[in-house]
Amino acid sequence: MQRLGLTCAVALILAAPSAAPAQQGETGGPYRVLKTVKAGGGDGGFDYTNVDVNGRRLYVARRGQGAHIAVYDLDTLAQVGDIPDANAHGAVIDAKSAHGIASTKPILMFDSKTLKPIKQIEVQGNPDGMFFDAYNQRAYVLSHAMPHVTVIDTKDGNVLGTIDLGGAPEQMTSDGRGHLYVDVEDMHNVAVIDANSMKVTAHYDLEGQGGTCAGLAMDPRSRVLFAACRNPQNMVMLNADSGKILGTVPLGRGTDGAVFNPATGEAFSSQTDGTLTVVKENSPTNFAVEQTVQTMPTAKTMALDTKTNRLILIAAQFPPAPPRPAQGGQGNPNPMIPGSFTILVVGK
Repeated sequence: MQRLGLTCAVALILAAPSAAPAQQGETGGPYRVLKTVKAGGGDGGFDYTNVDVNGRRLYVARRGQGAHIAVYDLDTLAQVGDIPDANAHGAVIDAKSAHGIASTKPILMFDSKTLKPIKQIEVQGNPDGMFFDAYNQRAYVLSHAMPHVTVIDTKDGNVLGTIDLGGAPEQMTSDGRGHLYVDVEDMHNVAVIDANSMKVTAHYDLEGQGGTCAGLAMDPRSRVLFAACRNPQNMVMLNADSGKILGTVPLGRGTDGAVFNPATGEAFSSQTDGTLTVVKENSPTNFAVEQTVQTMPTAKTMALDTKTNRLILIAAQFPPAPPRPAQGGQGNPNPMIPGSFTILVVGK
């Protein structure tokens, strides 16, 4: 994911959403920012936000000086704990084992109830994004450098193997039945992984309909993948079994994450231009931009609380940076405005 912090992604405070087609989706709708909280936690960088829906906790990794993982009550957003000295991009939780895995180096395994460290796990590459698959209780640590994926058993913390994707992974999703999908940012494709053999079985090329993809979500019921891409600025829908492109819709500038809500049949893409795109799956072959929600410039990765159907985003304020290319993600040399780190809740 594009980083925000002392080397944050472009701050677009003075910029309107850039692509004219994306403006067509900027209509009224049911979603809005319900709550914003100045969360504190220092002025270090931030990347991923992760939720433990069962435990009702929100995990926000903060990087750089004073690095730590701040833990919040998912319902009130009050801080309820902290994992100090953890220079991570994010953390995922296995509710069954009550083990958390944070993408530090070495990887940190911790008790999700007490937040106490359990063990450190040596890995190669540069741990970045993470994904937990309840199908086999495994955490997948993504890295732009090889090995691209490291597989960890969340029951005991053992490394089960690594996977070569041929390029830099950004976001992973699962069908819950033994198939994993990950967007390979620099190769402009989606890799398919057999979760049992830990082997890549296919690469789905995006055929110029999308590129530099930074978000990936899935509707397991209809077998549709939603790839959120920066250049072209599109969400590309693909059949998960064949890789056939089913359609595209325009996005704002600087997408950095995607989620799908099976309860509403909607996919979401968060952009650092301060927009959140809501895409309605009308059928497995018909999609439309339902709404563009104004959030906050630099709001980037997000998480879905499936209990409340609300989205959690994180952002901060930065002094204006020079104009950047349309796809975003090139960085802003300016430091974060002190005390501006914010958690946003979007819902109906």
